[in-house]
Amino acid sequence: MKQLIVTADDFGAALAVNEAVEHAHRQGILTAASLMVSAPSAADAVARAKALPGLGVGLHLVLAEGRSTLHASEIPALVDSDGMFRNDMVWPSVKMFFLPSVRRQLAAEVEAQFEAFAATGLALDHVNAHKHFHLHPTIAATILRIGRRFGMKAMRVPYEPAKVLRQIEPGAGGDFIVELWARRLGRRLAAAGIFSPDRTFGLGWSGDMTAARLAGLITHLPEGLSEIYLHPAAGPSYPGSTPGYLYEQELAALTSSQVIDSIKESKISLGSFADFLPRGEGAKVGR
Repeated sequence: MKQLIVTADDFGAALAVNEAVEHAHRQGILTAASLMVSAPSAADAVARAKALPGLGVGLHLVLAEGRSTLHASEIPALVDSDGMFRNDMVWPSVKMFFLPSVRRQLAAEVEAQFEAFAATGLALDHVNAHKHFHLHPTIAATILRIGRRFGMKAMRVPYEPAKVLRQIEPGAGGDFIVELWARRLGRRLAAAGIFSPDRTFGLGWSGDMTAARLAGLITHLPEGLSEIYLHPAAGPSYPGSTPGYLYEQELAALTSSQVIDSIKESKISLGSFADFLPRGEGAKVGR
């Protein structure tokens, strides 16, 4: 059986993103969205989500390239004086791993973001991190420890099998280092009883998931549960957007008749993370 979760990241980053999420869910194949709780348009995202009961909303933890939930004075090792996380992820990664004081600040910020999500009243469908920072072992351990208290049951593992990409575009490649850390994260989550899809697509074509590529992934989707994530927006850019990302094209891909027809022809079961949770874990009825 082929099962698929289609997720939009950066929900709440801007009104253009929120509009795209709503449109892609109502008119396309989008089944889930990952919320940035301290982003500029988070409140609008929450309001839209409450009017979309079929949309699974998860927490998109921001620990790089974004604004913190706590005040800068509470986590000075992680953010600048304006409360913005650093774009360079290497040096913070080293400090988180080696310095207890930084790990305490990390835990405080992660907890604050979980608390902010809980305050929305939305059910926690899944958890992941901006820029896949949850691949970092210290961050993963912190999320596992804190997330359980907030009902976390599912998390993304960014493992993308390159052989599937090559069936669509010969020469497409994966990232060996990311794959190595993703496999390690997958084993860690399995041992902790946290649910995750068998594979995730969107890394290699991040910001460039055209309708042809999305349809190709659907056509060549392996058996089991897969996640495909995108970054749709109703416009070419917005404050804080990533240069070069094809936001409008990704929205068009999610609502493309070619893609919708591919889903029907392949007889793929669509749903959110909660739809595919093992029985007894609070799963909803799949669509």
